[in-house]
Amino acid sequence: MAVTSIKEYVGVPRDTVANFKGKQLLYASWDRHSLFASPFLLCVTPDMNLGDVRDTMLVPLLQADPDAAAIDWNKVEWLKSNQPWTPDFSATVAANGIGHKDQIRFNTPGLNTLCAAA
Repeated sequence: MAVTSIKEYVGVPRDTVANFKGKQLLYASWDRHSLFASPFLLCVTPDMNLGDVRDTMLVPLLQADPDAAAIDWNKVEWLKSNQPWTPDFSATVAANGIGHKDQIRFNTPGLNTLCAAA
């Protein structure tokens, strides 16, 4: 949308990593699961173990989906920046190359709640 101003307009983003006191935002979404209309927004620290993010933050959020209990985390297919990616769950968020406001997506072959078989 165009901005009309009597002087120079300077937009200041308020969601920069500097404003999160050492934390960062991480978006996570489960492909082919329409029960969740948009990615989850997680607030994590860069030194947090990625396995802990999965187990203590992501897994509880997924419990509303009937397929959640059937997830085999060893067979999950991951995407980061829309590219295939193999996360290291024993390493930190930062060591996995996940930055502020990055999105990770995952697909669970054979589990497609609320979607036609793909």
